[in-house]
Amino acid sequence: MVIGVLRLELYFPGSTSLKSKRQILKSIKDRTHSRFNVSISEVDNGDLWQRATLGVAVVSKDQRYANGVLSRIADKVEREDAAEVIDLAMEFF
Repeated sequence: MVIGVLRLELYFPGSTSLKSKRQILKSIKDRTHSRFNVSISEVDNGDLWQRATLGVAVVSKDQRYANGVLSRIADKVEREDAAEVIDLAMEFF
């Protein structure tokens, strides 16, 4: 069993309040969860209105599969218009 973890640090240049940031984040989280069937949550920077850190986890029997899923998620989030990926990191356990 392999657990893959993706950490995405995001910047929201158009966000003017926590409410607008949360709307963008909810959309990203809901689409990611439904499309890839992974666990996703905001794990840091909850009180900042232009930054967020998302944690994504996937469980698989194969590291190659987990890596592929997390890579596709990172690519999809990087193509978001309302958010910029500042940093990302992947780990496997």
